[in-house]
This record gives sequence, C-alpha cells and structure tokens, in this order.
Amino acid sequence: MREAIDILDARRRQVHTKGSQPFQLDCEKHSVAGSVSQRACVFCGSRVVLYPITDALHLVHGPIGCAAYTWDIRGAQSSGSQLHRMSFSTDLREKDVIYGGEKKCEAALIELIGRYRPKAAFVYATCIVGLIGDDLEAVCRRVTAQTGVETIPVHSEGFAGSKKDGYTAACAALDRLVGTSESPPPDGPSINILGDFNIAGETWIIRDYYERMGVNVISTITGDGRVDDIRRAHQAQLNVVQCSGSMKGLARLMKQKYDIPFVHVSYFGLEDVSKALYDVAEQFNDPAMMQRTTQLVRDEISAVMPQLRRYRDALQGKKAAVYTGGAFKAFSLVRSLRTLGVQTVIAGSQTGNPQDYQQLESLCDDGTVLLDDTNPLELAKFIDQTGADLLIGGVKERPIAYKLGVAFCDHNHERKRCLAGYEGMVNFANEVYSSVCSPVWSLSPRKRHAPPVKRSIGPGPLVTADAGLPLNTKAPQCPTAATVPSAGSDSHACGVCQLKAHCSGLAAQETETA
Repeated sequence: MREAIDILDARRRQVHTKGSQPFQLDCEKHSVAGSVSQRACVFCGSRVVLYPITDALHLVHGPIGCAAYTWDIRGAQSSGSQLHRMSFSTDLREKDVIYGGEKKCEAALIELIGRYRPKAAFVYATCIVGLIGDDLEAVCRRVTAQTGVETIPVHSEGFAGSKKDGYTAACAALDRLVGTSESPPPDGPSINILGDFNIAGETWIIRDYYERMGVNVISTITGDGRVDDIRRAHQAQLNVVQCSGSMKGLARLMKQKYDIPFVHVSYFGLEDVSKALYDVAEQFNDPAMMQRTTQLVRDEISAVMPQLRRYRDALQGKKAAVYTGGAFKAFSLVRSLRTLGVQTVIAGSQTGNPQDYQQLESLCDDGTVLLDDTNPLELAKFIDQTGADLLIGGVKERPIAYKLGVAFCDHNHERKRCLAGYEGMVNFANEVYSSVCSPVWSLSPRKRHAPPVKRSIGPGPLVTADAGLPLNTKAPQCPTAATVPSAGSDSHACGVCQLKAHCSGLAAQETETA
C-alpha cells in the first residue's frame, strides 16, 4: 500500500485532482514557509529574460555568487557577438555593504564599457543592493552621459517577489530601449518574436518559418537579440508572444504605447506550432500568405509523421508528469505527449494564473493531479502514487526523477537540444523514448517486478531532426489523422485540421502523389 501523501495545510488548495471535486486551484500566492518551493527569485527571473541579448553588457551588482550561479544560465545561442556569455559582477563585500556600492558599480561599468564597447549595458540589482539602498538609476545616468552607451538599471532585488516579478523588471528595462531608433520601417508584413530565447537555435528555426510565409522579423526578444533591433521593435505590425509569463508585460506596454496587437502562441508540438503559424497568417489577412503557410505546414508535418508514428508505437500507454516554469508550456507538453500516446498524470507550474490552470485542467484527463508552486516532497510522492514513467521539468526536478528511478526529459532553458518546431517534436519524441525505454530503469526498486518495456520501435534507422538526415516525406493520408486525439476526449481526430480545416486538400494531393 502506498504511503499517504502529507500536504501542508497551507498548500492544500494549491493541489487538485481532476474529477475528484469541482475545479478550484489557488495560485499566484507567495510560497508557503516550510515548503521548499521550486520557484526562482526576482533576480533570476530578470537574468534569464535579458541574458540572451548578445551584444549587451550584463553586470550583476551584488555578491559574486549571484553572478556565478547565473553564469551562462541558458543554452541561448548567438549568430554573432558572444558578449552575453561573459558574467561580470561588482563582487560586493562587507565594506561595500557598510559604505555603499555605487562608486564600485560606476567604476566597473566605465571599465567594462571601455574595454568591450557594448551596444547597451544592463545592471542587475540583487538582494543586498535593495537593502543598502544604492541608487542604480543615478549611477546609470552618469555612466550613459560619460560613455554614450545606454546603461539601464534592472530593479531585480531577489527578495522583492518571485521569478514572475523578475520578468516584469526585465520588461521594464526592455521598454527603455524600444522606440529609440528612427530607421525606416521595412516594407510588407512584419512581426517581433517575443518570448523565445534561442535555446539550441530554436529562434532560428521559428524565424525561418515566418520568412518562408513572407513575414519580416524585425526583432527577436530576446533569443539571439540585438540592441539595435530592439530599438526599432516599435515598427512591427504584430507581436507574437510565446512565453506569456515573461514577455506578456512588454507586449502590453507596446500595445499601449504603439498600438501593436499581440497574439499568444507556442512552438512546441505539432498542433501548437501549426496553430501559431496559422494565427499569424490570419492576422495579416493575406490569401497568398495563408497559402504559403498551408504548404509549409503540410510539408513539415508530412516529413516528421513517419518517425513520430514509430515512437508512438513504443510509448503507447506510458504515463508522464509535467512541471514547468510557466503554464503555457505545460499546455503544449500535454498535447505533445498525447500525440506520442503518453498520458499526463501530473501537471503543474511555478507561475500559472487562474486562467492558465482552467485551461490546463480542461486539457487533462480525469485523475490528473494539478499542482501550483509545488515542492520536491509533494512532486516525488505524487509521481510514486500515480506510477508516472517520466518526469519532464528542469534542472531542479532532474534529481527527483533519478532518485525515484524514473525517466527524465529536460525541457527547461538549460537544455542543449532543440525541441521547438516540427523538427523539435521529433527530437522531443526521441528524448522521451530514449529515457523511458532505457533498460536502466528495470534495475530500480519500483520497476523490478514490472513487465519488460518495449525497446524497439520497428525496422529502419532512427532519425532525429538535428541529425540532419532526410526523412520519409510521403504520407498516404493527412499526416495528423488518427494520431492526435481531441483534447479531453477519447476520439482520435486531426488536431491541425480541426483547427484550420486543411485536411481534405492535403489528403487529396498526397493521394495523387502516391
């Protein structure tokens, strides 16, 4: 008999099992004292958002540990400058705490700007800076006047909230740059890509999709970001926001100031990436663009479906736990796992809001445990209770999985493998398959008496998208038909065609080709 799960009284309303009672889940609360939350601090939230701006200087004003533990914190890649990957700190010590650190911060900025000549500089306030009261606004004004390089304070004192407040601080800093360029706008439809951080080159893949659709990408904020591009981001006709938690604040500011509309999208999973591209095409109301988008979706899905079907055969019936920073990614993961025949039995996030959790609840099956701001003990016990075969999370969740003898898939910003877009879905399937079907788990205590797992996915070589090898591009029917169940039901319908009704044309053309 499994051990009863003990939940702190103050957290009981942040845990809900779907179908057990009417849905209600508390969220957007401070972490409970005594519960070792998986949340990061304000400083970490702002650092992960701004860090991928590659040609800016990033100075952490605080003790050396704050800079060391966030050094190269994302797997964000650059197509040019690598300045963002260097970690600079003012290394505040006891004397600085007593007498103030403003002079030290100013001297560091003058030296670093003189040596590296960045396009702009961000100065991050840490906990101790908030306590001693250094005036970063004044320091940055003096440095900007002396060097001519825009120097921007980031009010990210760690104790001032949670990671979500760090996102707000980062958006406020970015807002100081947007609209400061007077270069002429490009001809034709244009967008900004917000909330994609070019983990393992994902922004480049997404940008390529949009350019094939005939859309100009003015700026990518912040993956592979450039200061000059961010300055002219106000020229775009649409903001496309993926990570809504981190970038919705900036999108709202640009809506208020420049009347630029924004749409929420996700680039993870076949359904969501296709919907993202169609949603953007619809915004411009251009039949030719919609036709190009349809062709793009058709070609990409046809290319990856043969591989995904084979992974699905091997993974059918497995169970997964999903715990992410923002809830929007959890939506995509639930759908992607369903595409692979994997049932989500636990789903939660660090920073979800009531609307997020209502949507997540509607996507999940009865019996799924929904969690807000959970802790390692709760997560471990629910994994044990539900019999999950896989945990998808970040660096803080990895040891929980391995201690329990459960497969793990890294879907956080530390990863080095592209999981976005169509090719990213193949990589995701390969990651899930490789971990879940590894023979090592048969040695863990919880699996010793379980039936052996299927370790083969059929004849033919395994091909992942980032191997750069050709895939079978011929499909006898609509590639998503009979593979993507409708959300919240047992029926198997075409998720992409449900959304946009392009099924019949695609099927007809492929039949002729066959």
